[in-house]
Amino acid sequence: MAEPILEVRHLSKSFGANVVLRDIDFTVSQGDVTTVIGPSGSGKSTLLRCINLLETPTAGEIVFHGKNVAARGADPTAYRAKVGMVFQSFNLFNNMTVLENCMVGQRKVLKRDAETTRKNAMGYLEQVGMAPYINARPRQLSGGQKQRVAIARALAMEPQVLLFDEPTSALDPEMVGEVLSVMRDLANRGMTMLVVTHEMAFARDVSNHVVFMDGGVIAEEGEPARLFNDPQNPRTREFLARFRQA
Repeated sequence: MAEPILEVRHLSKSFGANVVLRDIDFTVSQGDVTTVIGPSGSGKSTLLRCINLLETPTAGEIVFHGKNVAARGADPTAYRAKVGMVFQSFNLFNNMTVLENCMVGQRKVLKRDAETTRKNAMGYLEQVGMAPYINARPRQLSGGQKQRVAIARALAMEPQVLLFDEPTSALDPEMVGEVLSVMRDLANRGMTMLVVTHEMAFARDVSNHVVFMDGGVIAEEGEPARLFNDPQNPRTREFLARFRQA
């Protein structure tokens, strides 16, 4: 059985009186591709932001290799170096070239030398098909190209887990496929991934575990074939009905 890398235990998050997440529990193991699906406003992106400690959980634990990284005194910077994140809005540095975007984290966080950093960045840019654009700046790129650079930047840190927060939602429809293709390739290479997505075909065909959220709770979870073909929860059936009929 694969080693658990990341465990979410009894996680809750409130903003004032607004409870966004309630008692969330699930485990991500080595090589898993876990997709989190559900209607808008169900807490999916907040969950991912809590897992990456961009939001502080109100209660519960984020356990990484057996240690609660949400505990007081934990080092979020060291943790984020091992658990990377790709955002829906790319979050590239507009004043840097493509290559510089993929080098800056390695230099500042991992303290790598310039030659190692450049070689590593080039390798991942080649992997996502963006090596020809190393001297371009983000404003010169399409949305799909920006997202592929953002993925290369995250990979260049060589994380153990990669989080994706709706990575295709800001893209024009014709650009979605190129980003999903890169993500499929990562899955095939054994990358451990946790993906919040509205791309149901990706959740069904690429992931090995699907979490359906509704109203801030996990309403249902399981293997894609079972969850998509025989959902048990009425809200899951209702949410997936349009996709299953397509």
